Amino acid sequence: MILVTGAAGKTGLAIIQSLSSMGMDTRALIHRAEREKEVKAAGAVEVQIGDMESGPDMATALKGIEAVYFIVPNVHPKEIEIGKTAISESKNAGILHFVYHSVLFPQIKAMPHHWRKLRVEEALIQSGLPFSILQPANYIQNILAYWNSIEAEGVMRIPYSVDALSTPVDLQEVAEVAAKVLSSEDHFGASYELAGPQRLSFAQIAEIVGNHLDKDVQANEIALEEWQASVRADGLDEERLQTLSMMFSYYKNHNFIGNSQVLTQLLGRQPSSFAEFLAKI
Repeated sequence: MILVTGAAGKTGLAIIQSLSSMGMDTRALIHRAEREKEVKAAGAVEVQIGDMESGPDMATALKGIEAVYFIVPNVHPKEIEIGKTAISESKNAGILHFVYHSVLFPQIKAMPHHWRKLRVEEALIQSGLPFSILQPANYIQNILAYWNSIEAEGVMRIPYSVDALSTPVDLQEVAEVAAKVLSSEDHFGASYELAGPQRLSFAQIAEIVGNHLDKDVQANEIALEEWQASVRADGLDEERLQTLSMMFSYYKNHNFIGNSQVLTQLLGRQPSSFAEFLAKI
């Protein structure tokens, strides 16, 4: 039985689906009971309602578990504390394999949510637990957040340069690698960078999406302040807003480019291109 934390998010659901497809049973740890039906539909055999910040809740979730796929909700300001709690409770429970869902280039201090993940990696490495660490790039699936405006207006609006480059990775392929890593001791002690095969700007992504939809699609840069006002109005808290703002500034100044060789080796094939992903949706 494998525990997947943060199981109701898009990453957790993809991991559960991948594990289920390989015949591995999962227990999903979720925070809100109304998401139970969704995680069961993804393939979770058991569901535990609880709070990752709570040591007792983590201890309960870990009972009878052999391995953990540990995901903390995106840009969580308490990731270090949550991570250390999970590591401690996993040691107490005798977990045989702890896999941490980190991020590409966690060592970048200019992006605080990356830096927090590096501190969790450090605690995990020093814990004595058998561990693996996955470090994915930004997901190709993030394009879906713009889909309504693409279809309605033919526009994607982003708060940084449309020429900034990244190497987006297919979340389904990250989940496939996660299942492989969880299925073998060969991956103990490994840290794997998982980046897609193409260096793409948002301007290039807009062109690929336009070709897929057979319409003109443009990527437009908006002022960071405009984006901030929009997400404040939607209820995003100030700490997460500032963290994401620092990430966008980093992207604008430095790009976010990884290498796909590790992902290619782990998949045993060439990772999906952006156009190949669009053909599947």
